[in-house]
Amino acid sequence: MHYLITGGAGFIGGHLTEALLASGHRVTVIDNYSTGSPENLARVADHPGLTLIEADILDCAETLENCIAACDVVFHLAAAVGVELVVRDPVRTITTNVHGTENVLKLTAKYNRRVIVASTSEVYGKSTNPLFSETDDLLIGSPFHSRWSYACSKLLDEFYVMAFHRSTGMPGTVVRFFNTVGPRQTGMYGMVIPRFVGRALRGEPLQVYGDGTQSRCFCHVADVVRALQLLVGRTESCGQIYNIGSQRLITIEELAHLVIERTGSRSAIEFVPYEKAYAKGFEDMQRRMPDTAAIHALTGWKPERSLEEVIDDVRDSLKGR
Repeated sequence: MHYLITGGAGFIGGHLTEALLASGHRVTVIDNYSTGSPENLARVADHPGLTLIEADILDCAETLENCIAACDVVFHLAAAVGVELVVRDPVRTITTNVHGTENVLKLTAKYNRRVIVASTSEVYGKSTNPLFSETDDLLIGSPFHSRWSYACSKLLDEFYVMAFHRSTGMPGTVVRFFNTVGPRQTGMYGMVIPRFVGRALRGEPLQVYGDGTQSRCFCHVADVVRALQLLVGRTESCGQIYNIGSQRLITIEELAHLVIERTGSRSAIEFVPYEKAYAKGFEDMQRRMPDTAAIHALTGWKPERSLEEVIDDVRDSLKGR
């Protein structure tokens, strides 16, 4: 098979590229390196099955069309990611996520290509449900708070996929990622585990934003990549949405203690108000846990790696830099 991965030099994209090449497939990657890095593809940079194109899906229409026409499957991962980036540059977030996805979907519909589009648990917004299910109603915050621009832009991406599927039959699937973590992930854009682990290894205080009682589930990138590969061949998944994540819930304060334990650090824990970390009026979700029954029923997928393994892999990756 020939795969196209937009954003393939990103954290998830790099791991997915490696897995597909290891399975004998050809992979073309398009990335503008805005948040991705050639380092994420360093281990396969000389692989004969890899074609790497530095370009922006917002303004490379001919290149993008040629790539989609030539491939069998598209993984659309290119996006503005990370809470810090979203708060700092909401215009870029909306433009990249909405118009970039529109460019990709027009062409996958034109050539009837299989496409899997990455979305996010952020679309659940302020939901207070104990488990977030793909069929839930969604409660997004006010447009006066820029952090919700990311959720809204990715939600519009989902509506685009569903619209193209219904109107053209385009075989598209949406996946909602819940805090994917693992080696080579950077804490530069607000990702909490690499940020915590990096500070713990340096002996610096682990900065917990808010009061630390907010809880999340973290899923190893290898488990996420396996889920993506399982979904590709399942035609029943076309026109559907799937949560991909772990169901081990942990508060951010508890996570900080666990990181200190797994790194053998003597770092302290420092609580930082949201308005100091991000912006005045910043709103956060108190709890996020995915209902993964749908993808499990279809493919048998469930996470295999523990949170401790996630932290250990991030620790070893950062030590090796």
